[in-house]
Amino acid sequence: MRVKTCYNCQECGHRSTRWLGRCPGCGAWNSFVEEVSRPAGATLPVSAGGELPRPVTEVPALAEDCFPTELAELDRVLGGGIVPGSLVLIGGDPGIGKSTLMLQAAHLLSRRLKVLYVSGEESARQVRLRADRLGALSPGLLLLCETDLDAVEGQLRKLAPPVAVIDSIQTMFKAGIPSAPGSVGQVRECAAQLMRLAKTTGISIFLVGHVTKEGTLAGPRVLEHMVDTVLYMEGDRHQFFRVLRSIKNRFGSTHEIGIFEMSGRGLVEVANPSALFLIQRSRPDVPGSAVVAGLEGTRPLLVEIQALVSPTSYGVPRRMTAGVDYNRVALIAAVLEKRVGLNLGSQDLYVNAVGGVRLDEPAVDLAIACALVSSFRDQPVDPDLACAGEIGLTGELRPVTGAEKRIKEAFKMGFGRFLTAAQSALPAGEHPGIITADTLAGALELALKV
Repeated sequence: MRVKTCYNCQECGHRSTRWLGRCPGCGAWNSFVEEVSRPAGATLPVSAGGELPRPVTEVPALAEDCFPTELAELDRVLGGGIVPGSLVLIGGDPGIGKSTLMLQAAHLLSRRLKVLYVSGEESARQVRLRADRLGALSPGLLLLCETDLDAVEGQLRKLAPPVAVIDSIQTMFKAGIPSAPGSVGQVRECAAQLMRLAKTTGISIFLVGHVTKEGTLAGPRVLEHMVDTVLYMEGDRHQFFRVLRSIKNRFGSTHEIGIFEMSGRGLVEVANPSALFLIQRSRPDVPGSAVVAGLEGTRPLLVEIQALVSPTSYGVPRRMTAGVDYNRVALIAAVLEKRVGLNLGSQDLYVNAVGGVRLDEPAVDLAIACALVSSFRDQPVDPDLACAGEIGLTGELRPVTGAEKRIKEAFKMGFGRFLTAAQSALPAGEHPGIITADTLAGALELALKV
């Protein structure tokens, strides 16, 4: 029987037989999403052998044993390895390295178990050419070039590989849905079918997904809720490193990151990312530079923050940021003007996190403030200093989480002093290099060279 589709407004639920730019019910724009419709009066089938409800105390507790991919950075982001029966979604910009990462991981896994790599975008010869370049040739790595999801499911049930890769979910289609591959209805139904397959057979499935120009995963929002883990591959294509960030993970911590370096032989793991981001550090005696000890998931990360403050040439001063939150910089500039007495209203402000990495935690506030004041006063920050602290609107310095990890990473990288809030949970024992302050003004006096 042919499946019928309709368009539902995601704001008010108004239904239409065709797509509309504006909802006649609530007036929302671009809110209609294609969905599969059921005939009036139709009821969902009831399984005769369905499981009956039972107390949660009677459910046996079984620990899910995960197995590693041998890519330490990928295992870190996944929470230790691949959980059997899990559904993992990997998104990123075109050309960022999603397919390269998946092919490398599939090759490492295929040396000890069977892996099926399903390519819907490239031919078999194209995948073989990339595998030759990456050195990812193994008889245990099975290749299937197919976009019909029913055919893919048939091969998965027949071969029963422990791990499968679908590259990409936007190219898969179901013959019963009368819409083009990549549409909202196709992506949702294909992902739901793959999820049922993963949970019933125990096959771990990786889905490669495209992103829109806004930077979000293409397709319905329910796609991210459906899967167990959502990973984003970040980084500028003009930079030599990539950041794999965990946005959602039912088996581990979120906001964990893995660092890779793009080379001619594929993605290479970076064991010490702090050294990577500091290797290109400018001369430490130049004003406008400060080092922050960030924390991404459980990993401390030292990143240089650069700022440039110059008199504006226009009527309205400019505020530009790269790698840090624009609104956060505007807030810090207002606090510096009100609480510290800096006249920044007539100055252009430019703030950049070196290396293309993005930092969005409040602990970066103190480094941004130090870099801005250093550039404004033309006075360099102590090159032997790393810092971390959140700035309040009243000019106080607030503690940050994971202070002990940040301090240990800074001292390990050769910094002799660490500046943070006085209320932070500091490591046990006295350390002469740890300095604290209660207010932003006091912290700036300690950070800037006299």
